[in-house]
Amino acid sequence: MAEVSRAGASEGARPRGLARSTAIFSFWTGISRIAGLAREILVAALYGTQGTISAFVIAFQVPNLLRSLVADSALSAAFVPVYTELQEKGRHKEAQRLAGAMLGITTIGLGALTLLAIVLAPWFMPFFAPGLSDDLIDETVRLARLMFPIVVLLGITGIVVAILQAANDFGPTAFAPVLWNALIILCLAIAGPMFPDGSARITVYAVGILVGTAGQLIYVAWHLRGMGPFPLSLRLSASVKRVLMMMLPVTIGLGLINVNLSVDALFATLVSEQAPRAIDAAFRLYLLPQGVFSVAIATVLFPTISRLVARRDMAGVRSSIADGMRMIFFILLPAAVFLLLLSEPIVRLVFQYGEFNAESTDLTSESLLFFALGLVFNGASLLLVRSFFSLQEPWIPTIVAGAGVILNAALDFALYRPLGIGGIPLATSLVSLATFLVLAFLLARRLGGIHGERILDGVVRSAIVAALTGAMAWSTWYLIDSALGQGFLAQVIALAAAALAAAVAFVAAGRGLEMPEVSRLARLARPLR
Repeated sequence: MAEVSRAGASEGARPRGLARSTAIFSFWTGISRIAGLAREILVAALYGTQGTISAFVIAFQVPNLLRSLVADSALSAAFVPVYTELQEKGRHKEAQRLAGAMLGITTIGLGALTLLAIVLAPWFMPFFAPGLSDDLIDETVRLARLMFPIVVLLGITGIVVAILQAANDFGPTAFAPVLWNALIILCLAIAGPMFPDGSARITVYAVGILVGTAGQLIYVAWHLRGMGPFPLSLRLSASVKRVLMMMLPVTIGLGLINVNLSVDALFATLVSEQAPRAIDAAFRLYLLPQGVFSVAIATVLFPTISRLVARRDMAGVRSSIADGMRMIFFILLPAAVFLLLLSEPIVRLVFQYGEFNAESTDLTSESLLFFALGLVFNGASLLLVRSFFSLQEPWIPTIVAGAGVILNAALDFALYRPLGIGGIPLATSLVSLATFLVLAFLLARRLGGIHGERILDGVVRSAIVAALTGAMAWSTWYLIDSALGQGFLAQVIALAAAALAAAVAFVAAGRGLEMPEVSRLARLARPLR
């Protein structure tokens, strides 16, 4: 059993397995993001930013929205605290029966929802694409019907992943997205070029999504062997009812985050036909640093904080949250500055091939610049939301997320006309800032503080690190770019040198400011050796 943080002098101590778990999760999440980036590069070359790819973006976001509302994230967030509490109390058989019942209920319930969505798609899908042509709306409906089965597949995956993470087995759950991306890339690389542009080629992408989703479910389910049995049932025990009751606000809270993406896509169709895909491509780059670190930190700390709550170790909870927040700011502030200063060359190097032209680069880089403004706040909010879930008080982040959706829609409406495509990601960043501030205030009040001075000290030092890192990165890129031009090899050299200069400045500035996060990052790498 992992050691927990203690009050007093040892309050900041970390569980023994936390460094290893975070390192493994961060490593595979990083590989997953790189694989996802490779997938997006291939998609950009095959489809560009207009035509059927815009229909695909909308078609995928709606099943993805349903998934977030009732499938993997919501199920996992509601399931882990209850399952962990039963395990902590020694009620292992009851925990296994809870897992089996949730698997059975998820399969039947989401299977029925998937069938209903497929049948009703022609009636509700057009509402998500008001600015697209009739032909593209028809294509949106067809693609959505193909991809709706991911809802039930991801729901089952969510329960399996939750069981593994509650047992501190983070390796398989972190590798699963790598497999998902790899299977999609294989489908695109092998079958994509076989079909001409248009409906047939975009269908390959949709089928690839299904193949990847099924493949990752099979993979994580294989790792449950020896942990059960988990007897399948539809039994509504007291524990199952607790999960379902918690799931309602969790569903709304996590789902509303994805509602923002759908609202953004809706307004993007009113900007231009290219805007949905350009914003989506920028969002994928925006997710890269967040997914590698903030998601890893929040995911690994979630069961840890849940155990501390079950043991009523509030000092340990506060310390864990503060350490996690400092680490997120330390990593994401420099990453945000890097994206802000070098958004155009990054997009040009990553995406500008095949059908993805210079105009596509301009639109995508503008979107990425505005997304980067909210990167650190969105990343930190992930940990705050999970902290409320660990406290089994999910209604607080749910209400905050609901207010965020309303604010996001209002800002989208106010900004998309005067600012064009940039107004939509700017609205998202402003909402991320507002959500973070409200959640931090409410969580501090609930816990009697979250070491605010320690967090603020980390934020200020991280801001200095970010400024120095950004200055080194931009000046290095500018000098090399001016000398070598914009050929492919020149771009690779310029951005690689900028990233290396940024990394050196990052470590040097962190050490110079005596930030403990530097040594913690070094410790995270050791378990992987």
